[in-house]
Amino acid sequence: MKKINKRIKIVGAIVLFHLFLPLFGQNQPKNMEENNADKPLYRDKIYDGAADPTLIWNKKEKKWFMFYTNRRANIGGNGVSWVHGTPIGIAESKDGAHWTYKTDCKINYTLKDVTYWAPEVIENNGKYHMYLTIVPGIFEDWYHPRYIVHLTSENLIDWKFESRLNLASDRCIDASVFRLPNGTWRMYYNNENEGKSIYYADSVDLYTWTDSGKKVVKDRGEGPKVFRWKNNNWMIIDSWKGLGVFSSEDFVNWKRQEHNILQIPGTGLDDKVIGGHCDVIVQGDKAYVFYFTHPGRTPENKGIDSYETRRSSIQVAELEYSNGEISCDRNKRVTIKLTPTKKQRIK
Repeated sequence: MKKINKRIKIVGAIVLFHLFLPLFGQNQPKNMEENNADKPLYRDKIYDGAADPTLIWNKKEKKWFMFYTNRRANIGGNGVSWVHGTPIGIAESKDGAHWTYKTDCKINYTLKDVTYWAPEVIENNGKYHMYLTIVPGIFEDWYHPRYIVHLTSENLIDWKFESRLNLASDRCIDASVFRLPNGTWRMYYNNENEGKSIYYADSVDLYTWTDSGKKVVKDRGEGPKVFRWKNNNWMIIDSWKGLGVFSSEDFVNWKRQEHNILQIPGTGLDDKVIGGHCDVIVQGDKAYVFYFTHPGRTPENKGIDSYETRRSSIQVAELEYSNGEISCDRNKRVTIKLTPTKKQRIK
């Protein structure tokens, strides 16, 4: 009788175990799966040309917004006209792992066939500021004027024109803005007339900017992104051979590390080519690089101009730090759950 009761207890325990196992199996693994970043992270549903991402927390909607240059990959056209006439798209996410198209920015700065490139968006004292590259038209080649304008917004969708910035030349693009330790603001940008090198300007109020006239990074590159991580100041630029990484103690003298990141193609979907123009979001001890790829620009497609070589995707990878240098393994699964933050003040 004792043996029978013991067997009944064992069988009952097994039954209960199997009844509750699905519940245990759903909890943590499901949450982990929910926080696994999509691969690719995002593709635009209008033109399929998302590039040059920049992220910011929308306080009112309690979501992350990703602003991006929306290259018109699916329209045809001669030369590089498809990279002109571009709107600024917005994607939204609650966690940074999954993104959906929201809308296009409504920008109160209109010209015939205006081109919008490379938005930089920050928040200060409850107001949002955008520093946006303008090309005054749609062109089939690259050599035309471009400049940076300042816009402001209360809701991150409707943008009011404030001013056109007076910088080092008539061909300046790709603003990156952050706050220095003394409380003033600094903007790095690409001066195309000086070998596509990196210059900077300073401001005390985000409205009036004084250009330094200094070339602080002589290496050719664009899309500078400055951030603080691991007790150091970093700048990442798009070198067209992956992303070049620099560090500095004084924000003027920048030392380049030997190895680029995202230069070696990955193995993931839409990630088998070099990475380009990025944003970096720091979350405590972790840092994530959001970049774009042209998935069709593989060696076998060299010289081919088609929808497949024009389209682009946004990707994300986690940065790693070792022996004073930054690296990243783009093939690692990214588990990410971004929390509310704003552009860093450099300390």
